Amino acid sequence: MVDIIIIAVLAVVVGLIIRSMIRDKKAGKSSCGGNCGECGLCKFEVPLQRRREYQKNR
Repeated sequence: MVDIIIIAVLAVVVGLIIRSMIRDKKAGKSSCGGNCGECGLCKFEVPLQRRREYQKNR
């Protein structure tokens, strides 16, 4: 019986975390701090942002 309660609580917590992540993504929030010198992913993200800006301005 205790196992079922623990699993239910964990499922609710994971569900709330996923819901929060989805809301943040829809709101445009990002974990990027904008410091490209310290980030290894920016070398991939910056060209993608430039392509999006180019497409918006066309």
